[in-house]
Amino acid sequence: MTRFLPLLVLIALTVAAIFLDLHHYLTLESLKEHRQLLMDFVDRHILVATLSFFLLYTLVVALSLPGATIMTVASGMLFGTLIGGLIAVLAATAGAMIVFLAAKFVIGDFLLRKAGPFIQRMDAGFRKNAFSYLLFLRVVPVFPFWVVNLVPAFSGVPLRLFAAATAIGIIPGTLVFAAFGAGIGALFDAGQDVSLGDVLSPTLLGAFAGLGILALIPVVVRKLRGE
Repeated sequence: MTRFLPLLVLIALTVAAIFLDLHHYLTLESLKEHRQLLMDFVDRHILVATLSFFLLYTLVVALSLPGATIMTVASGMLFGTLIGGLIAVLAATAGAMIVFLAAKFVIGDFLLRKAGPFIQRMDAGFRKNAFSYLLFLRVVPVFPFWVVNLVPAFSGVPLRLFAAATAIGIIPGTLVFAAFGAGIGALFDAGQDVSLGDVLSPTLLGAFAGLGILALIPVVVRKLRGE
């Protein structure tokens, strides 16, 4: 039970958050409604606001709540593109590490021992190119963020490599949404309809895909060399 306690705590907190509908506050409508209150609090208590926001963002990611993107937009709105982006990157990485560690020490080794030969071969390939694969999955969100937090834990990826790939890989997307958040106040004041889809243009998605392909170049080179 001691071994399973961290994962059980995360699951219990996630269920509680969903039961209390806390994720309904992580919307653009809620951000618009409380924008002035939040901005005033940041102006008056910058250190407390920064620390509180960081912890809240970390908790949202650790509980795998569907609101990390909104938190990034809010970070840009409250702290500006660069500072807000930095806070979001650090908090998202911290939250991902919590999930990673909980899964790794609770069920990661067990699953790997019980896995068949095919899965074990996949695991060996993932470990060999873990940084490139993780970087690709972070830059190009093919799978949900929480899924990418779990898979490396089951594959025995080192924490430092997981943290580095996560932090570096989410920088492009984080800065885009933080910049969107930095300018969202003017859009709210103008009465314009705002959605997250406005940010993800085909050109931007293409750029992310290009970055993801670059991340896989080391893997291709190793394959060509027969390594």
